[in-house]
Amino acid sequence: MLDLRVSKRILWIGRAVYPLANIARVYSFVLRPRRKEAVLRFLRYSAGTIAIAMLVMLPSLPMLVLGGSNGQSGTAGYVVFVWLLAIGAEIFFLVDMIGVLTASPQFVLAVETSGASTALVTSPDPRYLDQLVEQLSYAIEHPDTEFRVTVQSLTVSPKNYYFGDNVNMYGGSGNTGISS
Repeated sequence: MLDLRVSKRILWIGRAVYPLANIARVYSFVLRPRRKEAVLRFLRYSAGTIAIAMLVMLPSLPMLVLGGSNGQSGTAGYVVFVWLLAIGAEIFFLVDMIGVLTASPQFVLAVETSGASTALVTSPDPRYLDQLVEQLSYAIEHPDTEFRVTVQSLTVSPKNYYFGDNVNMYGGSGNTGISS
């Protein structure tokens, strides 16, 4: 829980400060987990892990096939070590995927500034967030407005959730973008 307050033309969210004049957009939405991407990422990482384990193990195959009793135990230990690392990586990727698959959608209020910063707060009640959007938009237009409410903070990994608008841009020159 943290305080969201407007005082003297400044929005405070916890200890973060946003001048009301710099707020470009305030809106509420449902932040949904990227379940399909999590499964695809798991499959991609799993295939990569198995391919790397096979490549790392490749130099030891002639020793396993041709080798006698003198070097076989060291080679077998190396192969077991490589596969234990691969299994450990697979378990890590599986836990990461399950974390995204079991994550629930969150009702979120987003405050975007004219710069690069964005603040996210949440509440179990989406109507409460819609009321906050109205209060904040009123405060932007009326600088003498002051209020204080309690909201919940939200900590999410951007790679696990859909966030913001999706824009497809075709043509032009000098366009840059960020993909995850």
